[in-house]
Amino acid sequence: MAGRADSTVLTGARVVLPTGTVENGRVIVEGTRIAGGTRIAGGPAEGARTIDLTGHWVVPGFVDMHNHGGGGASFTSGTVDEVLTGIRTHREHGTTTLVASTVTGEMDFLTERAGILSELVEQGDLAGIHFEGPFISPCRKGAHSETLLRHPDPAEVRKLMDAARGTAKMFTLATELPGGIESVRLLAEHGVIAAIGHTDATYEQTVEAIDAGATVATHLFNAMPPFAHRDPGPIAALLEDERITVELINDGTHLHSAALELAYHHAGAARVALITDAMDAAGFGDGRYQLGPLAVEVKDGVARLVEGNSIAGSTLTLDTAFRRAVTLDRIPVEDVVRSISANPARLLGVYDRVGSLDPGKDADLVVLNADFALKGVMRKGEWVTEPELG
Repeated sequence: MAGRADSTVLTGARVVLPTGTVENGRVIVEGTRIAGGTRIAGGPAEGARTIDLTGHWVVPGFVDMHNHGGGGASFTSGTVDEVLTGIRTHREHGTTTLVASTVTGEMDFLTERAGILSELVEQGDLAGIHFEGPFISPCRKGAHSETLLRHPDPAEVRKLMDAARGTAKMFTLATELPGGIESVRLLAEHGVIAAIGHTDATYEQTVEAIDAGATVATHLFNAMPPFAHRDPGPIAALLEDERITVELINDGTHLHSAALELAYHHAGAARVALITDAMDAAGFGDGRYQLGPLAVEVKDGVARLVEGNSIAGSTLTLDTAFRRAVTLDRIPVEDVVRSISANPARLLGVYDRVGSLDPGKDADLVVLNADFALKGVMRKGEWVTEPELG
């Protein structure tokens, strides 16, 4: 095969494909796309740059469908330049596809944010917008301002959809509230994910929302009633239904390892999406921050509200979530790849372009060493972080 001047061949690594892991494999990148990902058979493409990744893993770029910021920058209130700073921070940690999440605010402010973020979606920096709030339960508000919460009025949901100009990918709703089921149906009709979260719903109310078209559980276990044997609540309904993908925040703070392993065991790897729920401090450090209108103190990497001490998002990046899942939680690498790349890509409707190392897709990939520490990130054929080998 004749190579191009902008061709790169990655050889010798363990390459994780949808069909499984290929030992001593290679990935061929032509321009912005993957041209091949196979076991080595013959020499590299003529004229291509060859990088020997023996002893490393090559996995698809990570896809984060729930993220509020990073690098000291906020997606919820930052300028365009600040949002771009947050995007770059997460790219450096392997997230090549990113959805920007909002937090509860006044409707006019949220429509304004939708307009700003939608421009970044249109120019290819973001994969969409996730509205987390204001349509959530005051009983399970977490790090959201209670005075700004509202019932999920379908007219207001539609207003935010319109403001996003077709870039809205997901809404988190407390579907038990007045207007919740109607809002779920509206979102499903328009191809937007209805996610159940920050909810005080019963088991039966959760089943009703799933039947109406909800397909995602926002950070399962967090901001919802705990499981009880006589009152199983939303957790049982969300875990048992094959139509639901469950988000998990694997930072060691939001979930005990046993809870994460339970979700994988009961839902299966095909129904798990690893997310960050990151806020500004991700990839930046401890200190005082704002999450929407609320003050947050980050200490030892854990973000909590100054008033009330509720967990306020995370400082997680997906390379850390990946490494924890494999090394601490003992989840098979192939299952973690599904959860961190393929599953969210399918949910967001972009699996035809990203989420696996199939030929023809964008050349989005992550290089990990034998200990699963991040060593390289490529996005659309360009190195965000080039591996330093030898």
